[in-house]
Amino acid sequence: MALTALISVSDKTGIVEFARALHALGTQLVSTGGTAKLLADAGLPVTEAAELTGFPEMLDGRVKTLHPMVHGGLLARRDLPEHMAALKTHGIQTIDLLVVNLYPFEATVAKPGCTLEDAIENIDIGGPAMVRSAAKNWKDVGVLTDAAQYGPVLEELKANGKLADKTRFALSVAAFNRISDYDGAISDYLSRIQEDGSHALFGGQANGRFVKLQDLRYGENPHQQAAFYRDLYPAPGSLVTAVQLQGKELSYNNIADGDAAWECVKSFDAPACVIVKHANPCGVAVGANPLEAYSKAFQTDPTSAFGGIIAFNRAVDGAAAQAVSKQFVEVLMAPGFSDEALDIFKAKANVRLLKIDLPPSYGADSAARGGATDWDNGRNAVDVKRVGSGLLMQTADNKELTLADLKVVTQKAPTDAELQDLLFAWKVAKYVKSNAIVFCKGGMTMGVGAGQMSRLDSARIASIKAQHAKLELSGTVVASDAFFPFRDGLDVVVDHGATCVIQPGGSMRDQEVIDAANERGVAMVFTGVRHFRH
Repeated sequence: MALTALISVSDKTGIVEFARALHALGTQLVSTGGTAKLLADAGLPVTEAAELTGFPEMLDGRVKTLHPMVHGGLLARRDLPEHMAALKTHGIQTIDLLVVNLYPFEATVAKPGCTLEDAIENIDIGGPAMVRSAAKNWKDVGVLTDAAQYGPVLEELKANGKLADKTRFALSVAAFNRISDYDGAISDYLSRIQEDGSHALFGGQANGRFVKLQDLRYGENPHQQAAFYRDLYPAPGSLVTAVQLQGKELSYNNIADGDAAWECVKSFDAPACVIVKHANPCGVAVGANPLEAYSKAFQTDPTSAFGGIIAFNRAVDGAAAQAVSKQFVEVLMAPGFSDEALDIFKAKANVRLLKIDLPPSYGADSAARGGATDWDNGRNAVDVKRVGSGLLMQTADNKELTLADLKVVTQKAPTDAELQDLLFAWKVAKYVKSNAIVFCKGGMTMGVGAGQMSRLDSARIASIKAQHAKLELSGTVVASDAFFPFRDGLDVVVDHGATCVIQPGGSMRDQEVIDAANERGVAMVFTGVRHFRH
């Protein structure tokens, strides 16, 4: 029995070829508006939807398929005699395949200068209605909502003359997901519109849309279940775009720590290496090449680096791979790996190697990027955190600091070398859990104190870490992610050798801390920016 296919697409990519292949299989083609004209111009026999419904398209095409002759053909259950009798009584033919993609609402509202009128005109009504009807009746109707589905569906039709139940159900799920994404995008956009016509950063409703990448063996702990999802439209250069080249399946903690390492390492323009353990950088360095960057980063805390996550912002060559292979590493990520590096890690089959392309604008200054968005730079524009039955949302901490942003508040000014280390230390502190204290010198971390309830304790821990790693802290710079509330924290870092400090400032006791810095003969700069990371 010949199939009937109703085709109505906004994006016409591949549709003529698909329709021609359907016709060759004996399928009757029914179509609407521009799609019908395209198929007819291609020499295909096609029945206009208006001929099927007996009613012309109207209201500039807003009403054309919202008709019982269409929805009856989609919704009728072939296994129910009363349904089939109703179709016969009213002269309605069954529709076996529905091929629909929707008006480009998401692409329209993403354009600069999009008006509310433009957005409204690109809200599809008839398309989603047909898709829902076909998807609901998946046992009898196959519904295609993406050009990527054309090939596999054709292959199955050619082989079997029909679609298997499993295929139709999978197409139905994909269709409902597409409708959910579409409605979510509309809701997000309209919920942000304010009375004056401007768009609020945070709308009245937030509709999360994520696609599952994989189930995980367990969550943070073995008794917890977990899965890994990505944004519907992931930013280029983000962890979710990684390709795993070898190694065991990624764990929940691998992914969480890997994200911390990758976000940190790609913030540096020079060749850099970041080693993360339990969400905190335990070693960060820049160097002339990946080997030098790794060697310096590893020196910071060799003990914590054991079983850590390592990220590079340059392709890993043989020399760097040889050095890294001497330690136990859970995950190694980089923009690429040389053939020699891949051969070296073949001997360590459990090491997870992830290749992640850097963002398109990586390494370009802000002027060259032309005001590129955070999405362009592979960063999240908005951060979210679950709290009970709620959700916290905030703009991401993507504030970049330059030398011009620094305010020297002490009698002594930093040297040029110290200024470069200050900027380096400040970048690292941004990725260390609060309260964060980071000693740095020569483009490498020398001691990291993280996640303590007291900034004083973080300062002490950072110095202890350096002592255990046999690193000399004299002449180092120190970054504090938030202000020193008292002089005691400053005194601790100076006691251990720091000669220059970078901190946000803003405490009611700033002057006390400035006076202490002058008394101790060290330089201090304020950023006016805080980097709490919880």
